[in-house]
Amino acid sequence: MKLTLIALLLPLMSQAANYSAKTATVDGVDVVLLSDPSHNTEVTVLPSIGNMAYRMVVNGKNAFYTPTQDLAALKAKPAMGGVPFLWPWANRIDQPAFYANGKKYSFDLELGNLRRDGNQQPIHGLVTYSPLWKVTSMQANDSAAWVTSRLEFWKSPDLMKQFPFAHTVDMTYRLSNGVLEVETAVQNHSTEAMPIVAGFHPYYQVHDAPREEWTIQIPARDRMTLSPKLVPTGERTPVTTLDPLPIKGISFDDVYTNLKPGPNGRSEFWVKGKNEKVTVAYGPKYTTGVIYSLPSRNYICFEPMTGITNGVNLAHAGVYKELQSIPAGGQWRESFWISTAGF
Repeated sequence: MKLTLIALLLPLMSQAANYSAKTATVDGVDVVLLSDPSHNTEVTVLPSIGNMAYRMVVNGKNAFYTPTQDLAALKAKPAMGGVPFLWPWANRIDQPAFYANGKKYSFDLELGNLRRDGNQQPIHGLVTYSPLWKVTSMQANDSAAWVTSRLEFWKSPDLMKQFPFAHTVDMTYRLSNGVLEVETAVQNHSTEAMPIVAGFHPYYQVHDAPREEWTIQIPARDRMTLSPKLVPTGERTPVTTLDPLPIKGISFDDVYTNLKPGPNGRSEFWVKGKNEKVTVAYGPKYTTGVIYSLPSRNYICFEPMTGITNGVNLAHAGVYKELQSIPAGGQWRESFWISTAGF
């Protein structure tokens, strides 16, 4: 079994009565497996491919949509699926530059590390499939199994060239009572405040009904008006759709904000088939939810984001007042939770 150096420095397995966390090699790719046997749930994490959680298998059924089961093929030609991390910005930016602290920072297009959408707008950040993550902790006890990985952004000249704020990201996947928590902590090492419009692009599915029979919950009061290039204009309209909403024939690439928290302070998006259901609960610092889904595709994306699409530039323009930032030397931390029912 070929393991990365970091894995060799860590226990290959941590096990307690109800949970386990272990390393393995699948299709030549090193993975971390988090297991909760009492809920018949196993989560697969790919540290070397963007540190994405790729599978959440419950009673033999994957709650995540994945484009391929062949991890070697995925590593050779990455594609969106599972739970990709969008960093240091989520979704689109309206130009090849962003503003922070009153200054303009232009991207270096020749570096080749920017993804761009069909309108040539920078999209989904810089580290979606990054191999730079290193596992720093992997444990299990009687209440959970978890793995923490670190991205030392400040050590990469190519990343710093595009986003010149020195920082470290620690991400923890924690499986407990059949629920997967995704916790992200960002430490700002810079001498200036660091803007944050981060997010994830998880792909969910249920198996007991076709998409045309799915219903969803949208816990939001407002929907952002988008330009033809899918960038918010700054205008908002009230959400007036049914709750729950049947999604037959409906396409989504929409930005929702002014989220409605439940009794526990978390805003809950969910998708349901006949009996199977996937619920995504956002911590309060995830203030925006993007929904992406096409009638021709058997998945739906509920994307936790810390701000609206293009939030950094809209904040500079005075249009968006809710941009989050991390003070010099400070830390930002938040979680979202994925749970299933009826699987």
